[in-house]
Amino acid sequence: MNEPGMNQLTEQVIGAAIEVHRALGPGFLEATYGKALAIELRHRRIPFQQEAPVSLSYRGEAIGEGRLDFLVEDKLILELKAADQLHPIHTAQAISYLKATGHKLALLINFNVPVLKEGIKRIAH
Repeated sequence: MNEPGMNQLTEQVIGAAIEVHRALGPGFLEATYGKALAIELRHRRIPFQQEAPVSLSYRGEAIGEGRLDFLVEDKLILELKAADQLHPIHTAQAISYLKATGHKLALLINFNVPVLKEGIKRIAH
């Protein structure tokens, strides 16, 4: 997690998410926030992949594929939610994606809150 520039990157991404939340507010579907965040990240020239594929394996054998909501600069995982509250399963999902990809940090962002900073959770592995 102490990778050079990681704190700056997370600040930039959180700033982009806050801008989306300011414009749209709570109450929309997760997909709506995903589309708006993609526009904001492009506007800010922050490189990302949306719906980035993750290969899942068990005992070295492929068992399927997952999808990250966003992979930013090939090092920061973003999982977006539009839920009444974040639940342990949301955190577990982000941790599983960190383990599957070998990345060190994920941001779990719940847009269905009055103030976005209350809906952001950093998850390190």
